[in-house]
Amino acid sequence: MKQFIIVTGMSGAGKTMTLKVLEDFGFITIDNMPPELLPQLFRLISDRPEAADSRGVVATVDVRNVSNNFVEVIDKISDSLGGAVKDMKVIFLTASDEELLRRYERTRRVHPLSRGLSTGEGIRAERELLAPLLDRADIVIDTSMMDLHQHRERLLKEFFELDGGISILISSFGYKYGIPQDSSFVMDVRCLPNPYYVSELKDLTGMDKPVKDYLLQFPETHKFMELTKNFMDFAIPQFLNNVRGQLHIAVGCTGGRHRSVAMAEWLYSVYSKIYSGVCVDHRDKGHGHK
Repeated sequence: MKQFIIVTGMSGAGKTMTLKVLEDFGFITIDNMPPELLPQLFRLISDRPEAADSRGVVATVDVRNVSNNFVEVIDKISDSLGGAVKDMKVIFLTASDEELLRRYERTRRVHPLSRGLSTGEGIRAERELLAPLLDRADIVIDTSMMDLHQHRERLLKEFFELDGGISILISSFGYKYGIPQDSSFVMDVRCLPNPYYVSELKDLTGMDKPVKDYLLQFPETHKFMELTKNFMDFAIPQFLNNVRGQLHIAVGCTGGRHRSVAMAEWLYSVYSKIYSGVCVDHRDKGHGHK
């Protein structure tokens, strides 16, 4: 079997959507299975002839089936599979408390931990319960600002565009829309001159050459890039060698359209030549402000 993927995380963050997307990509899917039963079920599926033609098995596990020792259970699952699977990953889906509240209000569903509690209290209790699992996850995806298309694109990049998946994700964002919750490092480039206030640059983005040229005419931009590269040259290999999972470098400016995009593109141009599995994503580039 090529891959065995466990999808878990916050209720309402998109586990069901992820399962459907991966099923479309050719995975055999299992929904809401107690983790202790996964090794036995995996062996049964592995014996099916059609399993050999699939990309692997993906199973969702939600908070109702998570015990306090779930991290230990996952490690036991990994040990029990032995050489039967080439690659096992845990995907943790999250979203901001505000976005989760909006989704529950929109769908009028009841949070699984909200008995006797408000929805907000249930969300906070779940986040605390799942904190050890978040630390154990190989891939963390923040779906706060994602629609279905963006969700599919992220999974496509993770599992199919790059051999071995994404090891380094470089993203741009706008502070007015929130910091990505799955970021490892956050770079604030609001200290750089703002192309938004130049009339001929306002409607462009940081991917356009005039915006890049504008930023590069300032000494402070070059100094910022020099200091950032010095730090990243040290930090990236330390992270990849010692920390489990994906490295997410998030670059933010006010609106996520000009400065953050340009600096994220620069980082990508530097480190995609050094490391395999580097991807760049511009979350807020289309919002059109600052």
